[in-house]
Amino acid sequence: MFGRGFIFIFVFFASASLSAGGPNAIIKTNLGDIIIQLEQERAPISVSNFLNYVRSGSYDGTIFHRVIPGFMVQGGGHYSNLSQAPEGALIYNEAANGLKNVRGTIAMARMNMIDSASRQFFINVSDNDFLDFQGGSSCTREQEKAQMAAQRKGMFKPSNCKSYGYAVFGRVIDGLDVVDSIEVVRTGSRQGMSDVPIKPVVIEKISILE
Repeated sequence: MFGRGFIFIFVFFASASLSAGGPNAIIKTNLGDIIIQLEQERAPISVSNFLNYVRSGSYDGTIFHRVIPGFMVQGGGHYSNLSQAPEGALIYNEAANGLKNVRGTIAMARMNMIDSASRQFFINVSDNDFLDFQGGSSCTREQEKAQMAAQRKGMFKPSNCKSYGYAVFGRVIDGLDVVDSIEVVRTGSRQGMSDVPIKPVVIEKISILE
């Protein structure tokens, strides 16, 4: 899920889950601008990782390559020809930071492994509580290691725990209407990937707002 081949400006919609936060960044797309407020205090690793890509210009010219109405829009990892953007190191999953995957929040996309996020992110267009850290019922890193060790030995070890979750690291504070317009673009399958916008939704530039 969310792999590599993987606001309403009304702020109250997530105020119960998100603090004041900062800094802010602007995502300029060919469909309009989205301003996000980053949660540096509660998601320091994810925010630092995101800002490193922003400062290097590495997000510029990438696309929203996966769009699922009623769920989320995902981008930052592919170009218009669907070639993959260079990835940095995998980062620690901060899904247990108390922030929820509610409408308008931005979170790190990842592979199945708990700590497998790199550069791709997604914006929730609905409240997706099944993407949240589930407390004691979420898989631990120790359980994940045991399952992977069993698989390496050719053993099937079914999981009896829930997903660790996806780390929220900010929220849209302006331009949710742009996110909504991305959500409804026509999509199809290309190069083995599904839910790809027929007409590319380009992230022209992401900048930090001082």
